[in-house]
Amino acid sequence: MALDAETFDALIDTVQRFVAQRLRPLESAVEAADAIPADIVAEMRGLGLYGLSIAEEYGGLGLTMAEECRVAIELGRTTPAFRSTFGTNVGIGSQGLVMAGTPEQKAKWLPRIASGEIVTSFALTEPDVGSDSGAVKTRAVRDGAVYKLTGTKRYITNADKADLFTVMARTGDDAGARGVSAFLVPRDSAGLSVGEPEKKMGQKGAKVADVNFDDVAVPVENRLGDEGEGFKIAMRVLDRGRLHISAVCVGVAERLIADCVAYATTRMQFGKPIAEHQLIQAMIADSKTEALAARALTLETAAAKDAGRDVVMESAASKYFASEMVGRVADRAVQIFGGAGYIEDYGIERLYRDVRLFRIYEGTSQIQQLIIARETVKRGG
Repeated sequence: MALDAETFDALIDTVQRFVAQRLRPLESAVEAADAIPADIVAEMRGLGLYGLSIAEEYGGLGLTMAEECRVAIELGRTTPAFRSTFGTNVGIGSQGLVMAGTPEQKAKWLPRIASGEIVTSFALTEPDVGSDSGAVKTRAVRDGAVYKLTGTKRYITNADKADLFTVMARTGDDAGARGVSAFLVPRDSAGLSVGEPEKKMGQKGAKVADVNFDDVAVPVENRLGDEGEGFKIAMRVLDRGRLHISAVCVGVAERLIADCVAYATTRMQFGKPIAEHQLIQAMIADSKTEALAARALTLETAAAKDAGRDVVMESAASKYFASEMVGRVADRAVQIFGGAGYIEDYGIERLYRDVRLFRIYEGTSQIQQLIIARETVKRGG
C-alpha cells in the first residue's frame, strides 16, 4: 500500500537533507577509510532505510516499487557505497524471504531485517558461475531434518557484515536451473566462513567477499519455497533489484549533471564560462536528455510492476539503459571538468569509478540484452 502523499513527501525531504547534510560531506573520508562510519549506520537504521521494501506489519516502511525508486534516486546523489550499506536489506538480501518465505520465516527474520539489527546478503555467484546462474555448483544434500551445504560463493555484497545469507545451492540431480534451491543460512552456522574483503576499483566502503560452506547444516525449515524453486526465486528477486539499481543510476547521473553545470558556469576559458561554449553545451544536453529518459523508463516500469504487470523485459531494459547511461554521463563529466575531473579533490573521478560497477552486478549489460531480446520475441514485438 502506498504512503499518503504528505507522508511520502516528508520522507523524500528527510532523505534529501540526510544525503546533503550528512552523507555528501563524508564522501572523501569514506573513500579514504574504505568504511562507513558507525554513527551514519545508526542514523540509517533510525530513518527506516533498512526496511524500505518490507511491509509495515514487519516493521518496515512498506514502500511501493515506484516509491522505493523515488527514494533510491535521492540516495543516488551521493557515493553509492552509502546506499549499499542497507541495499541488500532492501533488495536482494531480503526479497527472496518477502516473496517466498513462510509466515513463520517472515515473522522470525523480517522485523530484525527491517530495523537493521540483521544485515542480509544474497549468495548466488561462484568462482565458476556468474552470468550462467543456473549452473551453481554449491550443493545442499538432505540429511534427515537438515541439508548439508558445501561450496564457495564469490563477490558477495555485504558478506563482511551479513548476519543472514540467502544461498542458492543445488539439491537435485537435475541439470541447470531446475536443480537449484534457496536457503536462509545464518552467519553463525558451523562450517560457514567469510573471506577477506576484496580490493575494488570503486564504491569504497561497500565490501564484497567470498563465503565458504563446509558441510554447513541448514534446517529444512530454512529452505525458501520447494526444492528446485531457487532459480525462479532468484530471478524474481533480480528483476525487482534491477529497478532499484536503475533508480540509483538516475540519481548519480543527476548529481553529476548538477556538478557539471555548477563547474561549467564558473570555470572561465577564452573570456567566458565554459558553459557558454557549444561543445560543452552539447555534452550537458546529451547527459540531461539521457538522464530524463532513464528516469521516465524506470518510474514507468516501477508503476507497471505495482499494477501487477509482467515487467521482466522492462526491468532489464531499465537496468541496461540506466547503467550504460550513467557511465556515459560520468565520462562526459570528467571531460567537462578537464584536468580537475581527473583529480581526487573534485570527486568526479571517484564517481567515474563507482558507476562502472552498475553495468556488471545484478546482471551484466549483456545479460540484460539477452533478456530484452528473449522477452520481446516471446511477446511478438
